[in-house]
Amino acid sequence: MSQLDHAVLADYLGRTRWFAGKGRPFQVTDARVVADLPATDRGPAVTVILATVDYADEEGGRERYQVPLAGYADIEERIGHAYVGATEIDGHVRHLYDAVHDHDAMALWLAGFVAAEPDGTAEIGGLRFRRVPGGDRLDPDLRASTMTGEQSNSSVRFDDTAIMKVFRKVSAGVNPDIEIHEELTRGGSEHIAPLYGWVEIELDGEVLHLAMLQLFLRTATDGFDLAMGSVRTLLADPDPDIVGSGGDFAGEAARLGEALAGVHAMLRERFPAHRRGAEATAELARAMTDRLDRALRTVPELEPHAERLRAAYAAVAALDGLDVQRIHGDLHLGQTLRTSHGWRIVDFEGEPGRPFDERALPDSPWRDVAGMLRSFDYAPGVVEMSGSGADAEENALRADRAHEWSQRARRHFVDAYVAASFPTHPHDEADEPDEADQGSPAADALARERRVLLDAYVADKSVYEVVYEKRNRPAWTAIPLGAVAAIGAV
Repeated sequence: MSQLDHAVLADYLGRTRWFAGKGRPFQVTDARVVADLPATDRGPAVTVILATVDYADEEGGRERYQVPLAGYADIEERIGHAYVGATEIDGHVRHLYDAVHDHDAMALWLAGFVAAEPDGTAEIGGLRFRRVPGGDRLDPDLRASTMTGEQSNSSVRFDDTAIMKVFRKVSAGVNPDIEIHEELTRGGSEHIAPLYGWVEIELDGEVLHLAMLQLFLRTATDGFDLAMGSVRTLLADPDPDIVGSGGDFAGEAARLGEALAGVHAMLRERFPAHRRGAEATAELARAMTDRLDRALRTVPELEPHAERLRAAYAAVAALDGLDVQRIHGDLHLGQTLRTSHGWRIVDFEGEPGRPFDERALPDSPWRDVAGMLRSFDYAPGVVEMSGSGADAEENALRADRAHEWSQRARRHFVDAYVAASFPTHPHDEADEPDEADQGSPAADALARERRVLLDAYVADKSVYEVVYEKRNRPAWTAIPLGAVAAIGAV
């Protein structure tokens, strides 16, 4: 397997959804074997490769990708879509397939987790399987099936019992998705899918996490899909009153706010949390301003709003401190699942482009809240764009109702989050703070601080979205631009 043609791997990477370097000049400069799982009566032998990718453009850089390869003597038509290429091993041609798409090969991973149950750890072929104490026992006869629709990782479902996320781009160090899920699982959080275990290797003296196994949520619905369905119901309703409509998402938004508050509370308990001084708010404001300056070079349409955005960031610099803790780091409706037992928050990896040590740094929980607020804006924005027609008056009505849906969901989400997080403090709304709220001077100061931080984080996220959409989905740029135009507007 060490003789595998690097060009074969490069060609396969370019055909996958999870490879982050599509569209950039790159080459595979190394294909390192890190594990060899022997064949069993249930599955083929599997070799786990770490492919090193070097980029040749101005940005440059290097990344490592995990590609488990199942080898067969003959062509396997059932997994033809996952064909990587052929190589010669000991004088025999072996046809190689991405093992994640092979249910027979994935049985080897299930066997590893089962073997780890008695002692919490088991090693098979160079892979170390780890189990969280107290987890459910796994049936070794569960059948694997690969799930579709993911971007940066791959997921394998074991019947209706468990789901394994296979990390494609891997880095040395502790993956935040595993670290946070382990702590929340041990703490008994009701707002996640409990962690069963994970897979790791040691390479050059460093630990690399390759996969994680969680409870499969059988009744789960993607949060963004659920929100868009709510918007479609509202826009199809001839009654313009959103309250009481089948398209009202306020209750779900409130329950999601409570779930996030519960997760943040447990993260404060199980990871370091503290208050930073004025130097932290000044640095945060500088970072946000720098991102705006870079964005203006890419999206000149931001220029009319730059002064108000800078004012929002300056308000952050004027704060005397900032509470920080471990957070999700990349939260939006697509990172949530609605089950019959309530909301679950998933994918605690943080921003995929940042190193693990940066993702693990304490941050303000208002970054997570802002990310969710932006998602409540995206859901109606996407639906509205897809359903707009030639009638200007009808389009304007749709836009008004979509905006009302967003504002109502945002308000209920923030109110519920604040009530659950700060039960002794006055509430404040996402977009229309109630200046009549009266409390102690300290409570009022905290409420003002929350509003300043939330406004700034929403602005910062919106600027990021404008740049992303300009580069990747120009037709969607109007969604975050509309949010930018509303920031600080009278």
